[in-house]
Amino acid sequence: MEQKIQFDEALIKRYNQSGPRYTSYPTAVQFDETFGIQDYKQAAERSNETGRGLSLYYHIPFCDTVCFFCACNKVWTRDRSKTTPYLERLFKEIEMQSELFDSSRKVEQLHLGGGTPTFINNDEMRQLMEKTRQHFNLYDDDTGEYSIEIDPREANRESVKLLRELGFNRMSLGVQDFDPAVQKAVNRIQTQAETFEVLEGAREAGFMSVNVDLIYGLPLQTEKGFMTTLDKVLEAEPDRFSIFNYAHMPSMFPTQKKMKEADMPSADEKLAILHSTTERLLEAGYVYIGMDHFAKPDDELAVAQRNETLYRNFQGYSTHAECDLVGMGATSISLINNTYAQNRKSLAEYYEAIDAGDLAVFRGVQLTEDDELRRDVITRLISHFHLNYAKIDAQWNIRFKEYFATELNNIAPMVEDELLTMTDEDIFITAKGRLLIRNICMVFDAYLKQGTENRFSKVI
Repeated sequence: MEQKIQFDEALIKRYNQSGPRYTSYPTAVQFDETFGIQDYKQAAERSNETGRGLSLYYHIPFCDTVCFFCACNKVWTRDRSKTTPYLERLFKEIEMQSELFDSSRKVEQLHLGGGTPTFINNDEMRQLMEKTRQHFNLYDDDTGEYSIEIDPREANRESVKLLRELGFNRMSLGVQDFDPAVQKAVNRIQTQAETFEVLEGAREAGFMSVNVDLIYGLPLQTEKGFMTTLDKVLEAEPDRFSIFNYAHMPSMFPTQKKMKEADMPSADEKLAILHSTTERLLEAGYVYIGMDHFAKPDDELAVAQRNETLYRNFQGYSTHAECDLVGMGATSISLINNTYAQNRKSLAEYYEAIDAGDLAVFRGVQLTEDDELRRDVITRLISHFHLNYAKIDAQWNIRFKEYFATELNNIAPMVEDELLTMTDEDIFITAKGRLLIRNICMVFDAYLKQGTENRFSKVI
């Protein structure tokens, strides 16, 4: 498939509404506290019958400083001793979770997120990976996709080398913007030198893939300034880029109130940044994976997309589709069998739950067959930019055009706008429609009709 995009400013402005990012379907808005620990354990029993691989996610919530733009669940502290009680509970949770899953199931994917995973020290990182290997079946080579999010201010060549020795083979580097004025406005002072030291250290240590995160829409950003940052990063030729649209939602994330509204770039300036960024990355040889992500053509994500084996979950795009995801740590989310389950969010509640000798799950949802079907449709569209009706019919024993007759009727204006083409057998997302893939997926979302759009960020 051709992995290109076409920037149509008029269409983008017209379609730029709020909507889910579809790291899950149903989204977390539908999670309910009637779903509890016993439901989760029953889902784990059912999942063992499948023999699928496992994906592990650990949430490390601590940050040394707070980035004003951040919408993640984090704990801002300079007190490094706070990691000790947290890891004690996390280790207990690892033990309890491992008892639910057949020990023969390989861990195909492992991801540490936060917060700042490297806030914990090297000895603690060793202990965490030792505990993981003790209780879960990890690969001893690079067969698995084992990744970690890195704040370059909390890492260096030596710590990166250790991470590689412990089994990590992919990393995501947070950069956001090198402009000193922007960094000051968002309270994230990060030098180019410390950033590139970590990136170079990852190459020296043999990391298989390095992703760089940039954010557009932050205070004081301009098209020219953002391009300066992008060009500096491009000189290092990372394997992937994630170009995120900053979602300003201060009512939900109070630290965002610390940024001045008057300093925010206009909607037109944001579009100019996105347009120039897209063109620059395509000129540099990267291909558009979707949902803010770009990769080199030979990167495994790009290859998986061309082969239509790409998948999307809470960690973003992945090459490991057939896995049950076990989320551990405060606020983490699991996807087990046909259920989503979320842990307690605050440290106090998380500690209390684990200390009581059981899991920290407090809410979730069990998917109906319609949920699973719609998730499959949305996942194929957002990952492959293509949907074949016959494959859906065979998988779910339906007639696609009859089951989704209303949706196909509702999507007709998007056909007229050339966001997609439809044949008797397929939906193909056009180069013009790929930036607006969230809008297309929203047509197949049964829950948006219930008025939840205001819970989500703008699509662009």
